[in-house]
Amino acid sequence: MEVSSLPISASLRAKLISGGYTSISSLFSVSHSDIASDLKISENEVLEILRVASQRRGSERSNGTSSIVNGAQSAWEMLNEEKSLGRITTSCSELDDILGGGISCKEVTEIGGVPGIGKTQLGIQLAVNVQIPMDYGGLQGKAVYIDTEGSFMVERALQIAEACLEDMREYHGFLKRDLQACQVNMQPKDFLENIFYFRVCSYTEQIAVVNYLEKFISEHKDVKVVIIDSITFHFRQDFDDMALRTRLLGGMALKLMKLAKKYTLAVILLNQVTTKYTEGQYQLTLALGDSWSHACTNRVILYWNGNERYAYIDKSPSVRSAAAAYSVTGRGIRSSVSNCKRVKMM
Repeated sequence: MEVSSLPISASLRAKLISGGYTSISSLFSVSHSDIASDLKISENEVLEILRVASQRRGSERSNGTSSIVNGAQSAWEMLNEEKSLGRITTSCSELDDILGGGISCKEVTEIGGVPGIGKTQLGIQLAVNVQIPMDYGGLQGKAVYIDTEGSFMVERALQIAEACLEDMREYHGFLKRDLQACQVNMQPKDFLENIFYFRVCSYTEQIAVVNYLEKFISEHKDVKVVIIDSITFHFRQDFDDMALRTRLLGGMALKLMKLAKKYTLAVILLNQVTTKYTEGQYQLTLALGDSWSHACTNRVILYWNGNERYAYIDKSPSVRSAAAAYSVTGRGIRSSVSNCKRVKMM
């Protein structure tokens, strides 16, 4: 149950959401005085909000007490459902292999690494690749791209779309020889039209867009990937209250998990790195702390090994930890040059 559904003034709703109180249950997890202090409102206003929230919660319970029971699944059904889920190719076969076939739907995947390692490049690649038609092994979906840093490059998206079309036409030629041809009717502009772009300039805008996503996706059910580039940027600046930051991030993570499962789509969260003092030395680690790592189903760390880029599966419930080399080329994400050489030699 969302705070945005409460029949209170728009200004109070905005203060609640900005303060990290995005669900009705979150209002009952802290004291009246804490809410008043966080939102800088009177305790009388807090009591009125809680009265309305309590009525709404009671109404929802009386109307839908069996919703959890009705949503039960057997483990066998879950297994078959997972087998039927689509995956989004990264355009690097080695990376797809360690991911179990690509980025999985119904899951939240965090991808982090140092600047220049190719996080945004991979994000744009996935926004294009999710549109590959089903006849070519794709999901034939659309993408939502939430840009917090201003790093999305539409010219780069066009280059990757053109390369994707070339790959599809090459595959089409192969199928034609096997008398299984399906025509490639897409144009580069079609790929760009299917990427819904949101530019956000503050953490409050970021929260507002994430809150708006469910309505947007319910009206655009062919969206199959949501990419946030990066999840971190606005939460690393001007935050003295770490408890507030944790609450805001936790609420946002829960919403994104819910979206992924409800609409059978992939959520990709690009993350930055920070330093952490461990065992007498500083080490690079993904930003937002250890608690944030529990917010994602999968975690992929991108890093340099000499002059080569590598991706490492740091956390996943379905695939083992493994690493694969990849390259960032003019055509987008591809297998690394060294992998290609090894294949030729074999």
